[in-house]
Amino acid sequence: MLTTRDFQTKRPLFIFLSYFRPHLRLFLLDMGCALAIALIDLAFPYVSRLCMYELLPNSLYQTFFAIMALFLVLYLVRSLLQYVVSYWGHTFGIRVEADIRRDLFQHIQTLSFRFYDRNRTGHLMSRLTAELFDITELAHHGPEDLFISIVTVIGAILVMFTIRWQLALVISILIPVFLAVTAMNRRSMSEASKAVKQTMAGINADIESSLSGMRTARAFSNEQAEADKFSRSNERFKVSKRNFHKAMGRFNASMEFFMCALPLAVITVGGLFIMKGEMDYVDLITFNLYISTFITPMRKMANFNEMFANGFAGLHRFIELMRIEPEIQDRPDAVELKDVEGRIDVDDVSFAYDQERRAEGDTEVLHHVSLHVAPGETIAVVGPSGGGKSTLCNLIPRFYEVDEGRVAIDGRDVRDITQRSLHQNIGVVQQDVFLFADSILENIRYGRPDATVDEVIEAAKRAEIYEDIQTMPDGFDTYVGERGALLSGGQKQRISIARIFLKNPPILILDEATSALDSVTEAKIQNAFDELAKGRTTLIIAHRLSTVRAASRILVVREGRICEEGTHAQLMAANGAYAQLYRTQNLHA
Repeated sequence: MLTTRDFQTKRPLFIFLSYFRPHLRLFLLDMGCALAIALIDLAFPYVSRLCMYELLPNSLYQTFFAIMALFLVLYLVRSLLQYVVSYWGHTFGIRVEADIRRDLFQHIQTLSFRFYDRNRTGHLMSRLTAELFDITELAHHGPEDLFISIVTVIGAILVMFTIRWQLALVISILIPVFLAVTAMNRRSMSEASKAVKQTMAGINADIESSLSGMRTARAFSNEQAEADKFSRSNERFKVSKRNFHKAMGRFNASMEFFMCALPLAVITVGGLFIMKGEMDYVDLITFNLYISTFITPMRKMANFNEMFANGFAGLHRFIELMRIEPEIQDRPDAVELKDVEGRIDVDDVSFAYDQERRAEGDTEVLHHVSLHVAPGETIAVVGPSGGGKSTLCNLIPRFYEVDEGRVAIDGRDVRDITQRSLHQNIGVVQQDVFLFADSILENIRYGRPDATVDEVIEAAKRAEIYEDIQTMPDGFDTYVGERGALLSGGQKQRISIARIFLKNPPILILDEATSALDSVTEAKIQNAFDELAKGRTTLIIAHRLSTVRAASRILVVREGRICEEGTHAQLMAANGAYAQLYRTQNLHA
């Protein structure tokens, strides 16, 4: 597999051909069959000339019919070869596409959260699906069509030079003119094709966003606004497609003129030679047969330009993504995190999401924050929204890279630990619950893919979701819908909590993990959390201060700084920000 550095330094054609290597035998089979097809097509006009010159005038009818029967067999073989080219050639192209998609998906998985903050899902979906189809077509038809065309055209011209070199020379002069015209059009078609793909990616992103927000649109009676937004995107697509078709139209018009002019030139120049007595009708018929033979390959060469434009537009967009360096990477000497005690040290950490604006002004979310958590300690992080609570907890599993300072687990900087082992030892229940469009069983099992059904059931019981599942028609096999749309908010939250019970990590981060639960269920799960937190380091982000009273320490985070720290009793006695928040919540309870 090519590295990010290879994608940054290697030429696109080299990158494209490197995907042929694992399937080289299939590619050679495709090319071998294509060569055999071209040779059969080249043989027929030559043998026809032989028949008209030698066999028919000399009454060698038996030999004539034997040769015709032989060509019938050859054409049967040709049809079988065409099947191989069509089936196995497309199989080769699909395998190349699958390898490209695999590498692209694996690369996207290595990119940081910042990448996903900046890029829309629809754009990424387009690059992983539709845009790779053109690369498949290029991988299969490109080399095959180009190879057949070159062999057929060069072979036909060489044979024609042995028949009447003057007429063959005329054709040889016209072909480079045609190729020059097609080359001139290729660049404009390539640019237009790239614009179409970019626009189509935007439409996919708009559709993905509109479908995801369909309930909101209908709730606000904004269907027309969504339709107008889609129409604007669709109009941009029509304009970009129109520009592409203009370029393609110019190309096809010039190609059709050449295709008509070529036999006209043969008849005109050949007729002149016949008038002078320097050529007979048999040779003219043979020339026309050869012209007919490579008219199709010439069309393929012309269509190759469109295929090349589309395929390389998709290839360039693929390479564009593959050239992005993962912002967060394992260091060469990174070690596995093992035998975790759970000590967390946040030393003088500053962080901003927007790195470009950070250099221009004060856009930091965290300002020189320091925090030291002992193994097994339960820390509650509270404060107003936007104060930096979730950001602080996202830096511990290294979802984002600190700008200044360091975060350490058991005294080791998280940048010196492999990301995989770091994430295996930290369990996160996020406020924004995401469930996959699968069964409840598989969504819980996502916490530990090798877990047994009994272990999944036990995790569900501890998360207080088991009884709900039992009332569902399909039990644990119940389909949850897109992003868990068929479940209530509380059920989704409890399934995500069950994942953590199943994962059973030494460090827990609970980011508003009980925010979608009613008070009764929240109390039950709080007991389960208390049990799970025993002997583990736990960070709890909470708005409901009643749920964090038993924490070892409570941190109040405001405007990117820890402004207060202590137990519930200590903070209430201090009568500061925490006490004010607590009294306000109790007043409105």
